[in-house]
Amino acid sequence: MVLFIVHPLISREKLSTSAKKEVLKEAFHTQRDESDNVDSPALWHGKDGQNWLLATAKEGNTVIIFDAANGQKITTFGESGKGIGQMERPNGIAVIDSFAVIVERDNHRLQVFSLPSLNSLGFFGQEQLIRPYGIAMDKTENGYELYVTDNYELAGESIPPVDSLFHRVHHFVLNVNDTTLQVKHLKAFGATEGSGVLYKVESILVDRPLNRLLIADEYEMQRNIKIYTTEGEFTGEAIPNKYFKYEPEGIALWSCKADTSGYYITTDQDVLNNWFPVFDRKTLKYMGSFAGEVTRNTDGVALTQHSFGNFKNGVFYPVHNDGSITAISWKEIAEALGLKVDCPK
Repeated sequence: MVLFIVHPLISREKLSTSAKKEVLKEAFHTQRDESDNVDSPALWHGKDGQNWLLATAKEGNTVIIFDAANGQKITTFGESGKGIGQMERPNGIAVIDSFAVIVERDNHRLQVFSLPSLNSLGFFGQEQLIRPYGIAMDKTENGYELYVTDNYELAGESIPPVDSLFHRVHHFVLNVNDTTLQVKHLKAFGATEGSGVLYKVESILVDRPLNRLLIADEYEMQRNIKIYTTEGEFTGEAIPNKYFKYEPEGIALWSCKADTSGYYITTDQDVLNNWFPVFDRKTLKYMGSFAGEVTRNTDGVALTQHSFGNFKNGVFYPVHNDGSITAISWKEIAEALGLKVDCPK
């Protein structure tokens, strides 16, 4: 087992709401290396019993693979550069079927790796992307559909004029034939007026059964999660900033296929008061918040509903302060906040 690294006691200021707020003990903590600048995790459950927790390392220019059951490091792949298998500032990551897609901010592209071989199948998006960060990916009859946030900026990292924010999100369709990538850039989108403008973007989640894209806007005058359709139109809805005192970050979905019930698990990122607000999937009602005893300053998060190891009802993985990932049992989260532990049979 990986041992916890003990930090000084962290003050956790509770949200001013009547819903439940609970601090939970993490099941494990991966070995820390802050020089990696870990950003975003993703899960892969292989046909041969692999349970991999993959994490992008922005400064290391690699992806780290851990055993998702106990946090032990398995291997890494990638190195600094612009060629096949190389990366520059890997940020977002999406895993589906036997593929991992990595967002490379400073190479302005997406790179596809096969699993478990870790071979690069190539890259795309460099003609469309400027400063990509987050990725959401699912599978439809068209192939793999990808939504990528693009936080392009002016000099001094200032936000561009509103009328130029019309390509904050890019929509691609990817198909893989043997080892050949077939990619189509469908569109770029983003409102240029009103409450749907995307000022500062990174995290994004796709929920196709409800025709939703959840897009976190980190701009200090926004600090909310805006809801677009999967076609790229702002719905007029948002999870408001009263739930994000600091900065909205990683977003995960816990779902039941039979009735499309479930929860959105979001992040209010802070170096001290780091919370995970939870919302009902259908109604967006606030259900409560939880925090980890150790976990703070969370960027990306991942969640799996698979049963493996000691996690019979799945597990939630948040990044901890740039250097590692922790694990919190879904059963403990659900029981603490009065949520569903499992989907109805």
